[in-house]
Amino acid sequence: MSIVNLALDAPVDTALGRGIKHIGIGKYGSKPLTPELLAECRAALEDPMSHPLQRGAFLGALIAKGPTKEEMALEEVIGKGAFSHPTFFINKVCPDLPVGLHPIATKLVRGHNLQVSEAHQLGDYLFSDGADADTDCETFRGLAASIMRVRHETNEEYHGLMKAAERTFSPGFGPISCADRPLVQLAEPFDGVDNSYLITPLLAQFFQKRGYGAVSMVGRSGGPKFTLNALDLYMHLGCQFLQSNHELDTPLERYGWVLDQKALSPALNRWVDRRQTIIKRPFLATLEKVLNPCHAQILVTSVFHITYQMKMAELALMAGFDAAIVLKRGLEGSLAPSTSRSSGILCAVRTPRGHLFYQHFEGESPVFAPFRTESDAQYEQPLASDNARLVRAFMTEGHTANNDFDNRVQFAHALYGRGLDWVEGQLK
Repeated sequence: MSIVNLALDAPVDTALGRGIKHIGIGKYGSKPLTPELLAECRAALEDPMSHPLQRGAFLGALIAKGPTKEEMALEEVIGKGAFSHPTFFINKVCPDLPVGLHPIATKLVRGHNLQVSEAHQLGDYLFSDGADADTDCETFRGLAASIMRVRHETNEEYHGLMKAAERTFSPGFGPISCADRPLVQLAEPFDGVDNSYLITPLLAQFFQKRGYGAVSMVGRSGGPKFTLNALDLYMHLGCQFLQSNHELDTPLERYGWVLDQKALSPALNRWVDRRQTIIKRPFLATLEKVLNPCHAQILVTSVFHITYQMKMAELALMAGFDAAIVLKRGLEGSLAPSTSRSSGILCAVRTPRGHLFYQHFEGESPVFAPFRTESDAQYEQPLASDNARLVRAFMTEGHTANNDFDNRVQFAHALYGRGLDWVEGQLK
């Protein structure tokens, strides 16, 4: 299957797309298919023209969720007993899968977690070119990503997948950093926002003023949001994108460097089309934020689900960062804190002696009371041009005509500043 066919024009409008949305929620929230949708998905599985990535993602979600008695009827499309016999299931669904991957595929279908080495091998295959891959190989890619997503990936699996992703980096992002100062990497969900403005460049400027070099990680949106993300914003700001670690020896004023995933790894960039097709957010939505190609010291990132706050900190230390600052309940999961909900940060540090320390700073603390509001302003279909105008104004004047935007930036500076003070104290 060629790379150009990885993307589906309207993935959520297909029967399998609707099925994925319905059952690919997570191991504690998945729901059984309705009789009508069950019939539509059966017809789609019988249709050889159905998109292979969606076939795999749908079957992976179904297997990870556990099929109901009614959903067991889908087994007839694959072969009698397929849902109870993982080896048979893999042979029928992915007949051309390389033999070396069969033990890993079978382990995933059985619901078992992968060891680091197995996840590394899986990642090498997932990130391979795919230019000559047939439809069944794409089915397996969707199947594997969906199974891990529904049952939640383990840290060991993330570690192996991280190592595989690092092998795809462009030659300019090797093991050597040319930076003349400690780096802070900023990374928020690449799907961005639908109803708010981003403040990422202003956070980068804030860390630059604290003596760090700032690197903002950006990329195309893998979904489910497609309105505005950090890549759009930086493009409207006319930034110069980083092409190699060797450029880090030339300090940039204002908001530092910006690294587009497309320049970092063509393999990861290809997966954006796959992610749009399989709809649900697979492991890469988390992994792409914690990769550390520039050898930064501190990761500043955010999580949508609060339960992932500690996991993000653990993954950051695994990726080689000395410290992480992880925001919870940012606006739409971004790095912009909420002024009305209980936003806050988790700071994690690995000291020079190898000790691990964690500290929470809650946005509801009395010290942040001046920034609190009854609600967060919402902006319908925010434009990157408008967002860039606000960023430029604040960057040069220290304020804009938008009081909500100004207050949020000031709150972010205070909150992240408190976290950075603690991190620096631990790293001394």
